[in-house]
Amino acid sequence: MPELPEVETVRQGLDRWVSGRTIDTVEVLHPRVIRRHLAGPVDFASRLRGRTVTGAMRRGKYLWLPLDSGDALIAHLGMSGQMLVQPQANADGPHLRARFTFTDAGSELRFVDQRTFGGLLFSPDGAELPSEIAHIARDPFDPSYVEAEVAKALRARKIGVKRALLDQTLIAGVGNIYADEALWRAKLHGERPAAKLTQAAALELLRHCKDVMTEALGQGGTSFDALYVDVNGESGYFDRSLNAYGREGEPCRRCGAEMRREPFMNRSSFSCPVCQPRPRT
Repeated sequence: MPELPEVETVRQGLDRWVSGRTIDTVEVLHPRVIRRHLAGPVDFASRLRGRTVTGAMRRGKYLWLPLDSGDALIAHLGMSGQMLVQPQANADGPHLRARFTFTDAGSELRFVDQRTFGGLLFSPDGAELPSEIAHIARDPFDPSYVEAEVAKALRARKIGVKRALLDQTLIAGVGNIYADEALWRAKLHGERPAAKLTQAAALELLRHCKDVMTEALGQGGTSFDALYVDVNGESGYFDRSLNAYGREGEPCRRCGAEMRREPFMNRSSFSCPVCQPRPRT
C-alpha cells in the first residue's frame, strides 16, 4: 500500500497538473470506486461537474482536491490505486475506474485501480479538511505536528512499538515499509513495548520516521512493482536505498548479520537479529 512519501508525490503532481482547472465531465466506470457515495454515479458526477479544483491536499495517506464550492473530492489509493494525468488520446487501460475531463480540453485525470480497494468520495463542505478524515492524526510534515507530544503519546501505548507507529490516530502516514526502516535506524525491534521507551528513544525513533520518509520523497517514493506510480506513470526508486524492508537473507548494512523476516499482522517485518534483538519476554 502506498505510504506517505508515495501519496505526497501524487499530491504534488495533482497540484501541478489539476489545480486551477474546471471539471467538465465525470465518468464512473466501476461502481466500487464510489461505493461510499450512496446516491450513485449520476449524483456523484453532478456534484463535481462545473467545479474548479483549487489545490491538492493530503492528510496521512488520504488525498483531497478542494473545490471552489467549498466541497472536496477525497481519494484513497488503497493497495493499487493510481491518479494519472494523461492525454485524452491515450487508450484506456483495463483497470480504469473513473475519468475526469476539464473545460480546457487538456489532459484528463484518470483513477486506475487494479484491486479496487481504493476509492473516491465527495465531501460536502470538505475543502479545508473533510470531516471523513478529520480523525486521522497529523504527520511529521504537518506544521501543527508536535514531536514531543507524539512521543509522549507513543510511550503511553501498551503495545509493540511497530504496531503503535502504524496507528494512524497516533501518527499519520507511516506504513509497514517506513516503520521497518525507522526501527532499523533506531536499533529497535518492532515488538519492543512502546511504553518501555524513554522519551529520548521515542523522539529519536520519530525523527528517524521523518528522515526516512523525507529521503523517500526525494526519490519519488518506493516502487516494488508497476502498481505505484506518480501522476505521470513514473515509478519511484527509493527501494534501492532500503536498509531493512524486503531484505530477508541479505547482510545487514550496519553489522553484516543476515537480515530476518518475521510475520506481523498478516504482513512481514524485516529486521537485523544483532542490531535489533527481540525484547525479552
